[in-house]
Order: sequence, then C-alpha cells, then structure tokens
Amino acid sequence: MTQLAVQAEEPEPLASRRAAGSSFYLAMRMLPRARRDGMFEIYSFCRHVDDIADSAAPRAERLAGLERWRHELDAVYAGRVAPEHRGLAQAIGEFSLRQEDFIAIIEGMEMDAAEDIRAPDLATFDLYCDRVASAVGRLSVKAFGMGEPDGERLAHHLGRALQITNILRDIDEDAENGRLYLPRELLHRAGIETTDPCAVAAHPALGQVGAALIERARDHFEKADAVMDGSPRWMVRAPRIMGKVYRAILDDLAVRGFAPPREPVRVNKLSLLLVVLQYGFV
Repeated sequence: MTQLAVQAEEPEPLASRRAAGSSFYLAMRMLPRARRDGMFEIYSFCRHVDDIADSAAPRAERLAGLERWRHELDAVYAGRVAPEHRGLAQAIGEFSLRQEDFIAIIEGMEMDAAEDIRAPDLATFDLYCDRVASAVGRLSVKAFGMGEPDGERLAHHLGRALQITNILRDIDEDAENGRLYLPRELLHRAGIETTDPCAVAAHPALGQVGAALIERARDHFEKADAVMDGSPRWMVRAPRIMGKVYRAILDDLAVRGFAPPREPVRVNKLSLLLVVLQYGFV
C-alpha cells in the first residue's frame, strides 16, 4: 500500500479535517503518519489565528484573541497542555517546533488585525511575508524532516514565493476588504501615487507592479527549487508539490495580466492531481 492510501479505519483528527479544504491537503496527506499529523496541527494553528485576524469583530477583540493564543502557547511550552492542544503539543515535542516561529505567525496576523495594510514599504512587505508565510515554512520543514541550513533556506524562499503569489492572485479580493499589500516603492515606480486599494486595482499601470512582483516570486521559486534539488526526494515531496502548484498559478497570472476586468486564477483540480501523481511517489 502506498502512502497515498487513506487508512479509513483510523478516525481523522480534527486538525486533519480543518486542513481538508486547503490546496495543500493532498501534499500533506502523502507524508508519513506522524509527519502528516504534525503538519495538520501546524495548519490548524494557522487557520485559527488567520480566522481571528480576518473576522468581522472589532479590531480590539481580534487583537485580544491573538494575544490569548500567545498565552496558550506559553502554557503549552511550559507543559500545561489543555486537552484541545494535545495534538499541537505532541507535534511541538516530536519535531522540536520553535515557539518563536509560532509567535512570528501571530505577529503577522496582528499586522492585519491592527489596521488595514495599505501599500507597505518593501521592508515591511518582506517582514509581512516572513511572518505569515516563511515562519509557517520554518515550522513545516521540521515536520518534513529537514535540518538546517537547508530547511531555513527553503522556508525563506518558498514561503515568500507562495505569499507573493497569493498577494498577486488576491488583489481584487483584498481591495474589496480595504487592503493593499503591493509595495509602495513599486507603485511609485509605476507612477501610481494613490494608496486607495480600489483605485490601485483599477489603475492602468498595475501591470508594471505585477510584473516586478512576478519576477521577485520566480527568483524565490528558483532558489527554493535549488534547495529541494539537493535534498532527498522523500524529504521534499510535499513542498515540491506546493511549489509546483503555486508556480503554475503564478504563470497563469503572468499570462492573464493585470488589466481589468481580471478573471480569477485558481488551482485547477486536474493540474493539482497531475502534480501529485508526478511528485507524490518516491
């Protein structure tokens, strides 16, 4: 039986069910059981804090919810594990997951919860990508079995590549929610002076910003691929699938362009299945 087979006789943990809607679900499913469960716990944590940051609750309430997670992590790392955090505690112990990486993710969520991000400078843009994506990668590579420095390098580059792709894909959705993640310097370089999200989304020079970020994302994808090319195939099977899927989204964005009206670009299920079949076996 391959590791792709689902062991139906074993009940799925809640963390697994929370991950079922993710485009990364099949990649996580192919990991050995302990590593898979660890990834589901990491993903579940990210979903919890992301849901808080993106909720319709008042900002003070969202920030308080994220602060509660800080205290809950303190308790877990101190050995005071509530029943609902037993799976997370097991993953932390088994894979030596660092509290600072969980905190970095919370700090990224706080950036969204505290105010609507609008045209951050490049340094803040990179910090945001590090917190909400590369920090997730730093946790994930430990569950994959990667050590340092390769794991750190992969988390850095693949995390940023995925997040930049997300930002480019979600420009219209973010604008509707009052957010604009595109870097201020790139907007100015394209002659876009406004930071109003809807105005930027409709600007005829938006394609220049999109092209610059596509180039940046491709550079990160190439550096992530170089790390994975030098690693055992079984170890990078899941991140390889994640990278290939999101690289395809980025390529679709480049072909579609950024002139309004823009058709949404989403993961094609058939393409996802083909990537899984190509990279899902040792």
